[in-house]
Amino acid sequence: MDNKAIIKVKDLKKSFGNVHAIKKISLNIEKGNIIALLGPNGAGKTTTINVLTTQLQPDSGDVSILDFDIKKDSKKIRHKIGITFQETCVDMALTGQQILNFSGELYGMKRKDIKSRSKSLLEMVELTEAAKRKTKTYSGGMKRRIELARSLMNIPEILILDEPTLGLDPPSRVKIWEYIKTRNEEKGMTILLTTHYLEEAEKLADYVYIMDKGVIVEEGNPEDLIKKLGNNTIRLKGSGKLDDFKSALADKENIKSISISQNGIIYIGVTSGQNQLPEIFEIASQKQFIIREVEIDKPNLGDVFFNCTGNEIIESKGELK
Repeated sequence: MDNKAIIKVKDLKKSFGNVHAIKKISLNIEKGNIIALLGPNGAGKTTTINVLTTQLQPDSGDVSILDFDIKKDSKKIRHKIGITFQETCVDMALTGQQILNFSGELYGMKRKDIKSRSKSLLEMVELTEAAKRKTKTYSGGMKRRIELARSLMNIPEILILDEPTLGLDPPSRVKIWEYIKTRNEEKGMTILLTTHYLEEAEKLADYVYIMDKGVIVEEGNPEDLIKKLGNNTIRLKGSGKLDDFKSALADKENIKSISISQNGIIYIGVTSGQNQLPEIFEIASQKQFIIREVEIDKPNLGDVFFNCTGNEIIESKGELK
C-alpha cells in the first residue's frame, strides 16, 4: 500500500451471508484530496463507507486510517473522522444548537470549546438565525447543513460524506459543494464522498473510484477518465442488426468506446464527432442498422460511468435508470 496515503485499503472483502457486497477492493487516499466513490445501487459503496467509519468489520483485507488499524483502533479512528450518513438523521425535537452541543459533548470537548466551535460552524453553514429553532422546522437543505456542521465539530482530519446532497434542490446542493470545497482548500481536510450526482464528482473530486458489483472497475482523475472516451460522444438510437453494427464500429481505430444502455441508446466515444459521423452512417447502412436519432456532445463523467457500469444516471434527481 502507498505509504503516503492516510486511508489505505488492501484486498478488502465483506459479505452478508451469500451476498458479496465487497468482493475485493483496494484504495489509497492521500492527505488533502477530495475523493469520489461512485457506483450504481448495490455496488458496495455504503458497505465500504461503513467499514471505513468502523461501523462494520471487514471479513478480510487490511484497512488503516491515519495509520490506525481498523480492527484494533476503531475508537481512535472515530475521534479523527467526521461523517454524514446517507439518510438524514437529526433529532427533530432538538434545536440546531443543541445538536452541535450534544455532538461536542460526545467527543469530550470542553464547554467553552463547544460554544466557540458551534458558533463558527453555524456561521459557516448560515444557520445562526435558525440555531434555536427545532430541526423539525428546517427544510431539507437546512437539515443537511446542520448535519455537515455536526460532522465537523471534532475538527476531523478526514470527512466522510455518504450522499451528502441526495434529494436537495440545485441551490442547496451548490451551497453544500461550496462548504465542502472551502474545508478542503482552507483546512487541507481529506474528503471522501459517495454521490449519484456525477456533476458533483466532476466539480469537486481530485480522484474518482468507480465501483460495480463489489469491485473497483475504474479509477483516476475525472479529466483523464473523460479524455479516454475521446473528444466527442455520439449517442444513437435505431433498429436493425445491432450486433453486426457494433462489431463493425469496434474495428475502427478512431472509435474509442462503445456502450449500449438498457433502453437502446448507443454511446460511441470518438476523436471527432462531426468528421466520423458520415462514416458511422455508412457502416450502419452496410450492416442494415437504421439510425433514427443522433446527438453529438462532449463526453462527461456520466459517459465514463455508463461505459464502466452499464448504468445511466438521471442527473436532475441523482437516480439510476
